[in-house]
Amino acid sequence: LQWSSPPEAIERFKSQEIWFAPPQFYELCRLCNFSSLHELHKFSSDRALEGCERWMPVMLTASDGYMQILPGDELYPEDPDYTGEKKIIMSTDKKVEDLMKEGSVFHRIVIKNINDLAVYVNIQAKYKHKNPVMINSRSDYNSRL
Repeated sequence: LQWSSPPEAIERFKSQEIWFAPPQFYELCRLCNFSSLHELHKFSSDRALEGCERWMPVMLTASDGYMQILPGDELYPEDPDYTGEKKIIMSTDKKVEDLMKEGSVFHRIVIKNINDLAVYVNIQAKYKHKNPVMINSRSDYNSRL
């Protein structure tokens, strides 16, 4: 085991030394907002009573990759499958790049392959939370951000 700061862990992920599942990559990008543990502790104490929301990422399969669509994204369904009983499957013949160029309201994790993730968020976080710092593992779709 080796201790790494969130930016260092992301760099190790990018170099394929270690691997994170998309939710953990997202949270590491969120932790990049804080330069110290003290700063993180102050933030968490200050917003502790603000509330939280339940999230269920919705997978969208594109022709050349995947997206985990999160609440607030323009592609997020009005009635997500919180229990897994509905077996909602979203798919398109479009490429990830085309979906990114067509979109304007993002809260998503783009997955080109297991080692190529990127977080795109341009919505306001609820409950005084922090959005992730948008760090791409490889791909870049900055045209509409």
